[in-house]
Amino acid sequence: MALQWVILTYMVAAEAAVAILLTLPSPKALKSRIVSLISLILQPLLFIIPFAAFQLLDIYWKNEHRLMCTGEICTAAERDRYEKSMYKAQRNAVLCIAACLLYWCIYRISKYYTEIQRMEEVEKRFKDE
Repeated sequence: MALQWVILTYMVAAEAAVAILLTLPSPKALKSRIVSLISLILQPLLFIIPFAAFQLLDIYWKNEHRLMCTGEICTAAERDRYEKSMYKAQRNAVLCIAACLLYWCIYRISKYYTEIQRMEEVEKRFKDE
């Protein structure tokens, strides 16, 4: 596995851990600190979107220019190598899509939570008046 795919795999794993951390029930004070920390981290982590998009374009280009091995001319080893490269390309495409989807989920969860906090503050001010 090339270095860019290892990086993307670790990023997907980290994003999944953060998404689980955001969705777990926890005390309000702890949850607000977690969400504020993640909100600060989200902007620098935006690089994952263009990185994954570039990797998807690379997969597409390699797929379009790959030698096809479907006829009687191919040996069993060549056919296995072709199928293995197709499985790797599919796995890498799923990784890219998962990275983008998880980033969006984390962004929306943290945004919803900050909106809920803001609405609770407004409600508290109206009750105090």
